[in-house]
Amino acid sequence: MKYCIVIIDGASGWALPERNNNTCLELAQTPNLDAMAREGILGLARTVPPGMEPSSACACMSVLGYDPKLYYRGRSAIEARSMGIPIDDGEVVFRCNLVAIRDGRMWSYSSGYISTGEAEQLIAALNEGLGDDNVHFFPGVSYRHICKLKGREDTLLATCTPPHDIPDKPIDEFMPRGPGSEPLRDLMARSEAVLRDHPVNIERRSRGDIPATMIWLFWGSGRVPDMPAFKQVYGLSAALTSGVDLLRGLARMMGMYVLDIPGVTDGLDNDYAAQTEGALKALEEHDLVVIHIEAPDEAAHAGSIDDKIEAIQRIDKEVLSRLRSWRLDNLRLLVMPDHSTPIKTQTHTDEPVPFLLWGAGFAANGAKKFTEAEAKSTDFFIEEGYNIITGLIDTKIL
Repeated sequence: MKYCIVIIDGASGWALPERNNNTCLELAQTPNLDAMAREGILGLARTVPPGMEPSSACACMSVLGYDPKLYYRGRSAIEARSMGIPIDDGEVVFRCNLVAIRDGRMWSYSSGYISTGEAEQLIAALNEGLGDDNVHFFPGVSYRHICKLKGREDTLLATCTPPHDIPDKPIDEFMPRGPGSEPLRDLMARSEAVLRDHPVNIERRSRGDIPATMIWLFWGSGRVPDMPAFKQVYGLSAALTSGVDLLRGLARMMGMYVLDIPGVTDGLDNDYAAQTEGALKALEEHDLVVIHIEAPDEAAHAGSIDDKIEAIQRIDKEVLSRLRSWRLDNLRLLVMPDHSTPIKTQTHTDEPVPFLLWGAGFAANGAKKFTEAEAKSTDFFIEEGYNIITGLIDTKIL
């Protein structure tokens, strides 16, 4: 048997009053997903345990078959693992976004989706201007980076807010606060002088692009517990493709092979067809492949209804159509968002999300299309989302 998991990050959401109270999944034209929903099993799963943060790290951990209550200790350490950054005793890591502040408000949590090349130059300048034996910045992809602190484990006690949670809001009330927050606030404040007149920002302003005016530190983590290998737990050789460090880090922690497919990004410019073809080729050597697509989540964070709809439609047309046409008697497929990212909130929420099990061994359970409401109407609910992968592998438990 061969298996494929397609994570359409943040694709579910809430009804939009300005679009006749439809969700983006309901507004999107998804003939392949809808046909597969009619042929397979549709339901709802809770990927974020009660009381836990609805981050992609926590939710994707569930989708991939690991209980977040046992293994989740913070997102930054997972991203650091993907980037090959060691975390020794006495060290902590924080996600370090390059953000844009205007008139004291969060203008852009991504500095206008700054390019990776430009960001690398700014991170180098931050290391030169703010780095020392106890502070080091590591470049990631686009606006997402890592800051490692030595001898300041107290910073993990600080209350930090992700910048994508506060679009256009005054930042003063959302700066790190509480015990351990002072070193974080100090670095964030001093970063402004380093970035203000950097040539990268001068050039971005001249082009009319949003400059990176400040760093924003959040999602602090220490060392994470060891996770048993995916093959050890489920008996399957697995590979993953994603445009974000977080998922690649999770894959490495789970002993999955990380695919390097040209053209795979975190946005609408993702080469969906190449990502799918690369994943299918990987199934020649592996039992299971994970296709993680970030674009719907990024569009929702930006508050763009049309971009989120476009991302969902392109996934249907360029990913699901290929998987559906590739159908073999020994193929099983799981399709689902990891969490919901409503346009209204522009951030993640923890409600259950729709899932689809399709392929060999799955009989239809009466669904008509792949939407939140339709999934709820089936009355098929999985409370602990990390169990869903067992249903993918062993249909008898459903």
